[in-house]
Amino acid sequence: MPPGGYFGQALVIDVSDGSSTVLPLLDDVLRAYLGGAGLGVWLLTQLGEAGVDPLDPAAPLAFVFSPLVGTPLTTSAKFAVVAKSPLTGLLTDALASSHFAIAGKFTGYDAIVLTGRSATPANVFVDESGVRVLDASAQWGLSAGQAEESIRTQYGRTWRAASIGPAGEALVRYATISHDGRHAGRGGLGAVLGAKNVKALAVKGRKRVSLHDKDGVLAAAKDLRGRSFGPATEKYRELGTLANLLAFNAISTLPTRNFQAATFDGAARLSAEDLASKRSVAKTSCASCTIGCEHIYATKGGGKVRVEYENMFALGPMCGVSDPDLVLAASARCDELGLDTISAGGTIAWAMECVDRGLLDVPWLRFGDGDALLRALDEISARTGVGVLLSEGTRRAAGIVGQGSLAFAAQVKGLEMPGYEPRTMQSMALGLAVNARGADHNRSGAYEADLKGGLDRVRGTDEHVRAAIETEDRAAIMDSLILCKFLRGVFTEPFGEWAALLAGVTGWDVDGAELRETARRIVHAKRAYNLREGWTPEDDWLPDRFLDSSLELASGRTATLPAERLRSMIARYYAERGLDADGRPTALPTTVTTATGTEPTP
Repeated sequence: MPPGGYFGQALVIDVSDGSSTVLPLLDDVLRAYLGGAGLGVWLLTQLGEAGVDPLDPAAPLAFVFSPLVGTPLTTSAKFAVVAKSPLTGLLTDALASSHFAIAGKFTGYDAIVLTGRSATPANVFVDESGVRVLDASAQWGLSAGQAEESIRTQYGRTWRAASIGPAGEALVRYATISHDGRHAGRGGLGAVLGAKNVKALAVKGRKRVSLHDKDGVLAAAKDLRGRSFGPATEKYRELGTLANLLAFNAISTLPTRNFQAATFDGAARLSAEDLASKRSVAKTSCASCTIGCEHIYATKGGGKVRVEYENMFALGPMCGVSDPDLVLAASARCDELGLDTISAGGTIAWAMECVDRGLLDVPWLRFGDGDALLRALDEISARTGVGVLLSEGTRRAAGIVGQGSLAFAAQVKGLEMPGYEPRTMQSMALGLAVNARGADHNRSGAYEADLKGGLDRVRGTDEHVRAAIETEDRAAIMDSLILCKFLRGVFTEPFGEWAALLAGVTGWDVDGAELRETARRIVHAKRAYNLREGWTPEDDWLPDRFLDSSLELASGRTATLPAERLRSMIARYYAERGLDADGRPTALPTTVTTATGTEPTP
C-alpha cells in the first residue's frame, strides 16, 4: 500500500507503438524526492540514457504530479514537466497549474513518461482503461489552445490535454507545452514533445488517493485558504506580477535593450497600473487556487491575453518596445505559437543588438519596432528567414554569428535570462549563475533577499550566498510538493509547515529538518544529472556583459559585479552546498533504492 497522496507507480509509454509499462515507485524513492521537480529528476536519471540528444526518440519526457494534487489545499493543482532540454543540453523542469494536473493524477499514476516517436502525428490518451495513441492530423498545425479544444470537442469534455503549438511542431528549442491557456514554458519542452511527433497528451480519470489524516488536511486547507487572502498575496490579486515593472524600473533593475540599460523610458505605458485602468478584462485563478493572480487584458484586435511581468519585460523593455498594443499582441502571439516569452524576447533582443553592431544583416529588425518583433516571432515559429537562426536560442545563434556576440548574449547554460539586472541584485546574480536549469528566477528566487532590504543588493557578500541557498532550498520543496510560490509569504516557518502538510497527507513522520535535507538532496540530484550530461564548472557563470562593467543607477550609485566577486561567491556557494571545489556533488545525501523493474499495464 503506497503512502497517502500517492499511487506508487509511474506509467511509461512508448509512443512508437503505443505499448506501456508500469514503473513501481517505492516508498523510499517517494519520500526522498516527493514529486514534481524532485521526482522528475529521479525519473530522468533512471530512464534516460546518458548523453542522449534531447530530441532523440529515446529521450524521456516526464509529466510528474505530486502528493498534494487532488487534495483541498490551495494552489496544489500543479504538475511538472521534466526532460533534457534541447536549449541547454541539461536538465529542464517546468511547472504549471491547470485541471490537467488533477485529471492526470486521477488516472492512477504519480507520473506519465513518454518515450519513442510516432510514425505519424499523434495524440496520446491515458485513462483508467489504458493507453491509446490516435491520429492527430485534425489538430496538427493548430495553436495549442485550438488543439486542446478540438480534442475535447471530438472525444469529450472530460478530457484534459497538454498540447504544443506550431513552434513545438517545428522543434523550436524554446517551444512550450500549453494547457488551460497556461504554459510549461522554459527549456524547450514543447520541442521534446514535437520530436516525438505528438501533438498532445490527453488524460482523464476517477481514481482518488487516500489521505492519512483527512480531518487534519481539511483543517489545514481551511487555514491556508484564509491566509492566502492576506497581505502577502495582495499584490498578485490586485495587479498581478506586472506590478513589478514600475517598481523594478525605479530601482534600476528592469533589463532594457538587451541589458544595455536597467531603466526604460516607456515603462509607464506598459505598467499594470496603466493597463488595468484601460484594458483590464478579467481577473481569474488557476485550478484549485484562491489567490487569483491572473490578469487578462484586451488586445487591440479584440482578443484577450494573460499578462505577467516576465512576458511584458521580455517583449517590451528588453526589445525597446513601448507600444502596449504591440507588446500585448506579441504576448498573445507567443501563446498562440507556443513560444517561451522570456527566451523569445531575449533571443530577438540579442539579434537586434547584433543588427545595431553590424553583425547581422537583418535591417528591419531594430530595437523599438514592435511590428518587427511580431514578424520575428512568426519567422521563429516557422523556422523561416531570420527565424532559422533565432529558433536555436541565443547561445547557439551566437555560436553561428560569432564576432564576439556571445559576450552580450544574455543567457546562462543556454537559457535566456529573466527580467532582473544581476549587477543590481547580487544574490540573484549568484542564483542565476549556479542554478541547474540555467538563468532562472523560479528555481533560485534569490531576488527575494535582494528586495527585502536587509542586504545591500549591489554588494555581493557571504550573506548573499546564504540567502541564495535558502531560496533555492525552499524552491526545491515547493516545486516538488507542489505549491505555488506566491504562497511563500504566508508561511512563517516554511519547512516545518510544509512538513506538517506532507505528514497529514502521507502519514510519514516528517519534520522540517528532514525536508531541508530533502531539498539538499534534490538540488544535488539535479546537479548530478547535469554533470552526467556534460556540465562543466565553466557553465556556472554569467555573460561578460555583466562582469566588471559599471551600471549607473537612477539613485546616483554605481553598480558593478567584478568577476572576482562572483567567483568568490560561487566558491562559497559550493562549500556551503557540500560540493567539491569544482561544484561537483561528492555524494547524494541519502542513498535510495531504485525501482526493481517494470510490469506491463493491464
